[in-house]
Amino acid sequence: MLFPARDSTRNCCHFDISTGLSNHLDISNSKATCDEQHIHFLDAVVSSNQVQSRRDIQRPILLVGHVRSLTKIKYNRDGDLLFSVSKDSKPCVWFSHNGERLGTFNGHNGTVWDLDISYDSKRLLTASADATMRMWDVYTGKELFQWRSAHKQAVRVVAFAQGDSQALYVTDATMGQKCKIHIIEIAENPEDQDDETLRIINVPGSKVTVAEWGALNRYIYTGHEDGTLSMWDAESGELVKSVKIHDGQITDMQFSKDRSHMITASKDHSAQVVDAKTLKVMKRYETERPVNAAAMSPLRAHIMLGGGQDAMRVTQTDARQGKFEVRFYHLVFQEEIGRVKGHFGPINTLAFHPDGKSFASGGEDGFVRVHFFDDDYFEFKYTEEEEED
Repeated sequence: MLFPARDSTRNCCHFDISTGLSNHLDISNSKATCDEQHIHFLDAVVSSNQVQSRRDIQRPILLVGHVRSLTKIKYNRDGDLLFSVSKDSKPCVWFSHNGERLGTFNGHNGTVWDLDISYDSKRLLTASADATMRMWDVYTGKELFQWRSAHKQAVRVVAFAQGDSQALYVTDATMGQKCKIHIIEIAENPEDQDDETLRIINVPGSKVTVAEWGALNRYIYTGHEDGTLSMWDAESGELVKSVKIHDGQITDMQFSKDRSHMITASKDHSAQVVDAKTLKVMKRYETERPVNAAAMSPLRAHIMLGGGQDAMRVTQTDARQGKFEVRFYHLVFQEEIGRVKGHFGPINTLAFHPDGKSFASGGEDGFVRVHFFDDDYFEFKYTEEEEED
């Protein structure tokens, strides 16, 4: 990670990672190697000295396990596991500190669009184009239960409610059916699980592309294909508020740690931070390409955005022109502070590690990349931030 001279106009540092394929660890068949440094990670447990050594040289870890483009990546609450799903129908789970693949969850017959992990990291939910939502045992990889769409609609989104006693899944508006939000109860004992639906919310108009539970499960928030952000009462199913905040499809939505606000990404080349109570736009970040993913750091006042040129045009475009980079902005000042290169196609999904000291990205190229921040990232500050300290 390189830090050139400070920007004289803002007294801030800009950083750039331009590490190529020769400078990362290639993870394949549950093994990670780095020939240049003669480092071999053959066991599931890696010593703290080895992890620190890898952080010192700042080489990203490349996770090779999917054969098609990534659709979603997510850390568990503790941050020791990283889950990924893609268009190849096989969800994967990895150790986040060394990139070792622990296994896959086999059973889906189509693209897996979304995933969520329970608070205790024991259960995984996945949403798929094969018209099912499935629940898995994280430790054994066994399928515990599946919910099937009555009209064979693709399941687009899935999310555990806080407390893990309920969950939602969203079905697409296809086969003459409206887009629907299904709320279900999650049994404490998997053997007692049934497919009964507690509530179905019919979504008129534009279909839902992203959805999440709000604080204390009082509201459900949905992002739509036409750029609308909606808030629904989780108990009654009534629409509380709906605001068009983007001019294009909302591609991602991630909440802050306290769920008081969220960040949305859109095909209209922008991302926005939105207040969860009022749906008022607080900050807006502009780019030159569609934004497919956005995330907020749990540690610093930073956000990161990922995207790039449309996937259908990737083969005609040089990587430098396609803007296939993770871009970092200051949350408050809205200024870009750095870029991370590496992917050879659009970035589809992003996630900060829960401790804020690393992040992962998943791209159209089928790779997941894990980056660790170096000391310079934590040390640089704006003048205003230094004065506050």
